[in-house]
Amino acid sequence: MELTAPIRKVKGVGEKTEGLLQNMGVYTIGDILLHFPRDYVKYPRAVEIDQLYDGARAAVVVRIEKAAVMRRTRAMTITVLKAEYTETKFEAIWFRLPYIASSLKKGKTVILYGKVTDKNGTFHMEQPALFSPEDYQAVEETMQPVYALTRGITNKFLMKTIRNALDSCDSFFDYLPTDVRQKYDLAEYNYALDQIHFPDSMDTLTWARRRLVFDEFFLFLMTMQLQKNGEERQENPHHFGDPAELDTYIGQLPYALTAAQRRTLDEILKDMQGEVLMQRLIQGDVGSGKTIVAFLAMLYASDSGYQSAIMAPTEVLAKQHEQSFLELCERFGIEKTIVLLTGSMTARQKREARAQIAAHPDALIVGTHALIQEAVEYENLALVITDEQHRFGVRQRETFAEKGQTPHILVMSATPIPRTLAIILYGDMAISVMDEVPATRLPIKNCVVGEAYRQKANAFLEKEIAAGHQVYIICPLVEASENFDANNVTDYTEQLKASLSPGVRIACLHGKMKAAEKNQVMEDFKDHKTDILVSTTVIEVGVNVPNATVMMIENADRFGLAQLHQLRGRVGRGSAQSYCIMMNASDSDRAKERLDILNRSNDGFFIASEDLKLRGPGDFFGIRQSGDMSFLIADIYTDAKVLQHASDEVKRILTEDPGLQMEKHENLRMKMKEIFEKGDVTLSL
Repeated sequence: MELTAPIRKVKGVGEKTEGLLQNMGVYTIGDILLHFPRDYVKYPRAVEIDQLYDGARAAVVVRIEKAAVMRRTRAMTITVLKAEYTETKFEAIWFRLPYIASSLKKGKTVILYGKVTDKNGTFHMEQPALFSPEDYQAVEETMQPVYALTRGITNKFLMKTIRNALDSCDSFFDYLPTDVRQKYDLAEYNYALDQIHFPDSMDTLTWARRRLVFDEFFLFLMTMQLQKNGEERQENPHHFGDPAELDTYIGQLPYALTAAQRRTLDEILKDMQGEVLMQRLIQGDVGSGKTIVAFLAMLYASDSGYQSAIMAPTEVLAKQHEQSFLELCERFGIEKTIVLLTGSMTARQKREARAQIAAHPDALIVGTHALIQEAVEYENLALVITDEQHRFGVRQRETFAEKGQTPHILVMSATPIPRTLAIILYGDMAISVMDEVPATRLPIKNCVVGEAYRQKANAFLEKEIAAGHQVYIICPLVEASENFDANNVTDYTEQLKASLSPGVRIACLHGKMKAAEKNQVMEDFKDHKTDILVSTTVIEVGVNVPNATVMMIENADRFGLAQLHQLRGRVGRGSAQSYCIMMNASDSDRAKERLDILNRSNDGFFIASEDLKLRGPGDFFGIRQSGDMSFLIADIYTDAKVLQHASDEVKRILTEDPGLQMEKHENLRMKMKEIFEKGDVTLSL
């Protein structure tokens, strides 16, 4: 079967499971093969209950003398199994998995795998994986993949489906030239796909991953370079006036711009007045004040008679931009047309917004991806500012060109990337770095603690809430996973409600919620209708809530340092002292060393460079970074050396064979055509 064949063609996938897999973004055989494991479990030899110890990740033999008991609360079903061996007591607990009780009948012997905690002399396991002795024997001492799941899809089903998909496919052609594979000792593509899902050993897994990482970087950079080669830098058709008026506005701000803000603004103004259209990246650390720089650039465009647009990643953030822009215009004593356009607006509201855009050639336009939809007609658009998650490529620039627009492009990124890597990743853009935080902001106080500090941490949260402040709590998972031992938003929220005072208002937020629901939860938090927001990392690009003073991150050892720094940046935005509490669930010295970097510094660029020093090619479990470069498996920090190699090869190949016409590049030419056809972009190869 072809990679483009629908997932329904795979043995064992029916109509219902097809729908569930589509909820995970899996529509084709190719999609499921690129649904890489999020972790791997090496199952140890199973032991008796009396051989367990606190903190171990163990497999334990449980002979069931009393059937499991189910307790139902208003929010969830809890299943509890109790056992004993040579006077050593054991208890296993499952949340929201009611069906599991049917496998825990009196007289059966089962093997449970999970993390052990000693609670007053009784060993506990929460959410352990359940095996029959025969099934466990088959996986004992082997590396088994653990996947991101959705409700209704089990890890076991996903493993079986991926195995069937691999077996049903013919060999995939390897687009990478043989000389490149040999030069860097890269595995063949078929072998890499097989071993990334079902590794024979840690060595074969590492080898497979390195090949797939190289692929991601190589194809990304090759695509970017071919786009760039197919585009000539366009002449700047816009004529901007004297920016002196901006100094008047800046003088009316309630704070002084930092030197980095001023330098970045000057670079933008110079580009806008230059001979060719601007393509610039603003790389600003968390809290460095990118938004005011963006607004001043938009104001300059408006004063020169042009429209500008800023595209935010969320509707809540777009509305917040609109509100802050209105307040700034009022402070400056100027009248400007500010138009908001988002996907959730009614048809009438959208018509009115589009009419305003058409009627005001100097409007400041704020919105989400709705800004580049077909129905929007711009009048005189000269500047587009986009968040890193909406990085503009050729297709988006063509969209504006088809509307008769050729705007300057400004991309804002809060991901601190060392400059050497940024030059590779953003080779088609000029780079401005904002590495200062406004002096008015108090440094965030950090601490890294273990589970033993849970009660103290909860008491601290209540103290901050009593003082009128708000709290973010981040969990790595949306819901409980049968194979992944980490806190999840849904269960955690209920447990938190039970452990804190009844008056504390708690809400939860995650990426599987509908857009309108997510927006409402964020609006309620922004308006202080809730005290604690329990969330996944969807709040990284969330709204500005100056009243939030505490960021508590569960399983902090599971996150990349750049991501933790981004999350921490959600607090510290008001005048009150803010705090970041990182709960470390790992016993490893490596995890403590990494988290200590965050404990010691609030400087994102320092953190990124230190993280780069600490990381090695084997560090790929639970430490994925986030931000603009959201690759499926590659990580710009861990894989910096591979990124450099991929960059070198792209340059070498395109210098040797710009049109990829050589016989040895035939498969690569076919691959690039396929990529560009998917992106609806024409490529002459």
